[in-house]
Amino acid sequence: MPLIRRLPKRGFNNARHATVYIPVNLDSLNRFDNGSRVDWEVLRKAGLANGAGAGVKILGSGELTKKLTVSAHAFSASAKTKIEGKGGACEVISVPAQTFPRPKA
Repeated sequence: MPLIRRLPKRGFNNARHATVYIPVNLDSLNRFDNGSRVDWEVLRKAGLANGAGAGVKILGSGELTKKLTVSAHAFSASAKTKIEGKGGACEVISVPAQTFPRPKA
């Protein structure tokens, strides 16, 4: 087998620098009261945003039946239109800057 195929492959990989969000579907927000404010802490306490991630992204799967003020790190376009269509508001929280460890030389 040639030497180049036996050597380990190293180099740049974009997956290392990707921002990973915890997805929350829009229909799961119906458990909150009408007119309430839903943010990162409330979603964690309700068990909707468990796991490791840089933030929460609200996805437009399902229908929203209540007027909510949703504060999240990212929104899909369909989720934003559905929330604002019910008279609610979407607030974008800035994603914290990630620091990546330097590779050992």
